[in-house]
Amino acid sequence: MADKSITKTELVASIASATGQSQSAVSGVLDSLFATVADAVAKGNKVSIPGWLSFEQVSTAARTGRNPQTGAEIKIPAGKRVKVTAGSKLKGAVK
Repeated sequence: MADKSITKTELVASIASATGQSQSAVSGVLDSLFATVADAVAKGNKVSIPGWLSFEQVSTAARTGRNPQTGAEIKIPAGKRVKVTAGSKLKGAVK
């Protein structure tokens, strides 16, 4: 496993270097990408970047869980979650 995460600042610098764009321009594009994906998924739409990633909203059912400290049963309400799926190109790059 990798022992280091790439921060957004490092990602922006890397993309800016590879494309010749300014870091502020790249940062603006990434912020817009994340905002657009979040808005679309919040509305219930699926966002797919073929071969790389897909994002979609999924509903979870209400269920009973346990408090790990006390062992007491707790009710977990139904909710909505985000499902992120890796595409074939991303999976291939990891192999």
